[in-house]
Amino acid sequence: MKPFKFDPPREIKDLRNMVQTSAAFFGDKDLYVYKEDKQEIHYSYNRLRDETEQFGTALNVLGIDDGHVAVISHTAARFTVTYLGTVNAGGVIVPLDPDIGHDELIKFINHAECSAVVFAEEFNGILTKRAAEMPGVKYYIPMKGDDSVDENLDNKPVVMTFDEVLALGNQALNEHNNSYYLHPIDENKLCAIIFTSGTTGTSKGVMLSEKNLATAAWASCRAVPYDSKTRLVSVLPQHHTYEMTCSHLAVINLGASEYINDSLKYTIRNFQNYKPNALVLVPLFVETVYKKIWDEIRKKGMDKKVRTLMKVSDALLKIGIDLRQKFFGQILAAMGGEVKSIICGGAPISPKILEDFYSFGIVIFEGYGITECAPLVACNPNGAAKFGSVGKPVDGERVRIDKDPIEDFGEIVVKGDNVMLGYYKDEKATKSAFTHDIKNFENNGWFKTGDIGYIDNDGYIYITGRKKNVIILSNGKNVFPEELEEHLSHCELIKESVVIGRKSEVTGEVAITALIHPDYEKLEGKSDGEVLAIIKDAVNDINRSLPAFKHMSEVEIMKEEFEKTTSKKIKRYLYK
Repeated sequence: MKPFKFDPPREIKDLRNMVQTSAAFFGDKDLYVYKEDKQEIHYSYNRLRDETEQFGTALNVLGIDDGHVAVISHTAARFTVTYLGTVNAGGVIVPLDPDIGHDELIKFINHAECSAVVFAEEFNGILTKRAAEMPGVKYYIPMKGDDSVDENLDNKPVVMTFDEVLALGNQALNEHNNSYYLHPIDENKLCAIIFTSGTTGTSKGVMLSEKNLATAAWASCRAVPYDSKTRLVSVLPQHHTYEMTCSHLAVINLGASEYINDSLKYTIRNFQNYKPNALVLVPLFVETVYKKIWDEIRKKGMDKKVRTLMKVSDALLKIGIDLRQKFFGQILAAMGGEVKSIICGGAPISPKILEDFYSFGIVIFEGYGITECAPLVACNPNGAAKFGSVGKPVDGERVRIDKDPIEDFGEIVVKGDNVMLGYYKDEKATKSAFTHDIKNFENNGWFKTGDIGYIDNDGYIYITGRKKNVIILSNGKNVFPEELEEHLSHCELIKESVVIGRKSEVTGEVAITALIHPDYEKLEGKSDGEVLAIIKDAVNDINRSLPAFKHMSEVEIMKEEFEKTTSKKIKRYLYK
């Protein structure tokens, strides 16, 4: 696999310095391009520097520059300003998922002890009406429009628009308030509280320091072949550390440009209009695009021809002849025609999908991360990717497998400057998250990821499943549902699946059960009974390729898609 050529990235000393130096290097170049009130906005590196200075200085004027600031919004330039302005001024940023319930938002705001809340226009008139339930919040800051709070509250908080906050900071800067730059950077201090997505039904506040974020962002810059010529489309939710660190912070350091996707339903259209040359995605999105590509190929009766071309193209690549753009230009046009690589993480992805995309002309660099590691742990190297592996540990990261000597797999544990400080106000959970060699509660132990896997002789990491998801059969054998779900994903009649272990009330034996949401478009006109019979036949075909103890003996049809987090991970705990 031929490596991509790219300019080496600058080291990230700290996030404030990163914003300053990027503005110095890239000035009025587009950092973001996005639509606002049907107008295309070009948001520059200079503007990011100016607005983060203003926001951070305003926090000082308001007396909360060392406070906790929640930000609730879908991806937006003002999200980035709030995030960096807060951290760079000495505060603690608390990014929250705008798609969770209002009660849950209030619970997180109170648990994180936030003194200010910045929120998107969709929350105008919602949070302020419940201000009495958030007594610690002193300031409500709508990103757009105005808002108001109940005049009868005993400790009435202040509402200031985002523009008013920036104006306050700008005035203070003009009056020589240099607090933003005089504030000393303590790289080991808490600077972010990230609430995990809760696929297992629980959500903890991950405490990250500036060292954690800077380490992970710089590792991301070094791990991927991106530079100032890179153009991306931001698709994933910005409150997730994967998107914030590996996309936004890395983009700022590299001097790249990013189009902010305005809606999932317009994603493909935005790819075609903006023509990115790189993307940062999760497997579900890649799988969806993959299935659409092959559906179109089959509709045109081109399946056999395309497969033949792929074999020819792969053979030519081995002797240094690359005709993929010529052979598969129409296929690549679905993603804008210029995408050369995709960073993909967050969940397992089928090696078959990686191989097919490579044949088409797109390299997918599968990586591995977890929020508690800010989040990057490993990534496939440029020019040396191994399909099916999540790659090698990124620079500065140490990874080992904790396992019984007689076992093939074990828990993945990691150590490095990107590993979290702990869980906010949860000492018990923090201690249990690290190996027993932890000393003085200072994270000298190894962080236990909860993921099971192995490392090959070349140092590549392979993940076989989640420790919490493992199905323990009555005979003591362990089955990882993720492995079976990957087999099911290859069936074109199956859209989504979750594999679980159910204990029979009659026999007491554990039965491996496949919960399946079929692709009803391909089964149009079939009755419920016919759908079940067809899917059972498909599952039995898969069973025949597996050892007997891994056979899925029960099949249950799910008529609706599985409920997911905003990072498109299935909430497994809901399905038992």
